[in-house]
Amino acid sequence: MLVLAVASAHARDRNQGATDIDPTQKGPVSGLGIEGQDITSMADRMVRDMLGNATLAGRSKPPRIIVDSAYFTNESTQRINKNLITDRLRVGLNRASQGRMVFIARQNAAMIEEERALKREGVTDVGTTGMTRAQAGADYRLTGNIASTDARDPKTGQMQRFTQIVFEMVDLESGIIEWSNSYEIARTATDDVIYR
Repeated sequence: MLVLAVASAHARDRNQGATDIDPTQKGPVSGLGIEGQDITSMADRMVRDMLGNATLAGRSKPPRIIVDSAYFTNESTQRINKNLITDRLRVGLNRASQGRMVFIARQNAAMIEEERALKREGVTDVGTTGMTRAQAGADYRLTGNIASTDARDPKTGQMQRFTQIVFEMVDLESGIIEWSNSYEIARTATDDVIYR
């Protein structure tokens, strides 16, 4: 009976349940790589900087922009879902720009084409917003790259990582980089966590 009671107590200790934490703050499990608070801070900074660019946010006719992860590469040593970065950027820009930028859902092009075909074949009516000759073309597309360099002291086991995330807004007609910025993270620790 005593053994069962102790085992039950240990099981209760392991099953304390999930705890909500502030996504803008460092959590209890953290390592050398890009964390949730980095993504929120980085995205907020890029949104503010892009909104200060007159070509992107000050035109009388709002530019059409694609922000997705298709041309956002990861050359770092960390596994990371790049959509976490680009999705937050797109949502933040769309809300904060208040119509000064227009965003193209190129990642949903196949879905849109399917609905357009149904309308034109008469399977459905034309909806309430009318039809266009083609899907919207884009003026700019966000590209970027994540890179890192790692170092480890063999005597102490201390590890260090520098991570750099570069963002560039490319003119899809001329190839000119209209806007760019970067975000750097430098961290050191005696042990790292596993990123999935």
